[in-house]
Amino acid sequence: MFDWKNKNVLVTGGASFIGSSLVDALLEREASVKVIDDMTSGKLDNINEHINAKRIEFIKYDIRTYPDLGELFNDVDIVFHLAADHGGRGYVDLHQAGPASNFFLDGAVFWHALKAKVEKVVFASSGCVYPNYIQADTSKELFLKENMAGPPYDADNMYGWAKLMGEMTLKAYSKEKGLKTASCRYFTVYGPRGVENHALIAMIARAFIKQDPFEVWGDGTQIRNWTYIDDIVSGTMLAAEKIDDGTAVNLGTMERNTVLDAVNLVLEYTGHKAKLKFKTDMPVGPLNRVADNVLAKKLLGWEPKVLLKEGLKRTIDWYYSVRNKNEIAKELETLLTGR
Repeated sequence: MFDWKNKNVLVTGGASFIGSSLVDALLEREASVKVIDDMTSGKLDNINEHINAKRIEFIKYDIRTYPDLGELFNDVDIVFHLAADHGGRGYVDLHQAGPASNFFLDGAVFWHALKAKVEKVVFASSGCVYPNYIQADTSKELFLKENMAGPPYDADNMYGWAKLMGEMTLKAYSKEKGLKTASCRYFTVYGPRGVENHALIAMIARAFIKQDPFEVWGDGTQIRNWTYIDDIVSGTMLAAEKIDDGTAVNLGTMERNTVLDAVNLVLEYTGHKAKLKFKTDMPVGPLNRVADNVLAKKLLGWEPKVLLKEGLKRTIDWYYSVRNKNEIAKELETLLTGR
């Protein structure tokens, strides 16, 4: 049984949606946690309770400009590297310069972790590493296996290329330098603390403000698998416990749902009745992206416990309990393509 109680853990991007949820789980297992976040997409509300109770050490700073980055890794056993310039589909398609900074952000974290002789680095990678050209046909029942992220490489925008290079760097560090590493390929994460620039939260937001006509990006036939936050966190921690050699694993359900399927579920659960307006000029990403999670089952003993119907209910309940309709109505268009 892995003993987190004696581990000093650094979580980069630890005030974010996924990062803060991971921090919660680490504290439940009595790990000693340090968080660094520049707060460009993280929210203090996500971790304020832990800060006030002095359960974590929190550093507000941009890793890319930190004056002495090496000092962050002093006495750190495990690094969960989640910090990145990122957003939802609108951001990934429309912004390339920001995600390009992830190349040197990731490189700096990995280099200093190596020099500080940390025990392990766990990297938050993405389904965006997979070649676009194999995800273009919705008539195929496609499940993306880890070895498909190989040559000829065709990653999803600058964001996907940075994630792919991060994985390769960690694999090389593991093989040549002996650093224990693992990479987790996240597939469209959603749940409480999620933000409106991701598709499901955007759908919920549109129902919340009673948007009519209800806007759908693309023609609705895009196929996805959405992964609930609790499953992502459990898979990420299992990767830290069980993978040492830089292997990348998919963390995603194998449910195949179209965007229109998800829209209809949101409308059903919220009771919102509206005409649909398909915006085919907006970013849609790959048309057929669904994980194969067989390797995660084999290596980690992991499989998702929360399927879309249940996860959506939980997320809608959370969203309706914490959001303000007037504020969302005023800001939604900006939120959809921002960070």
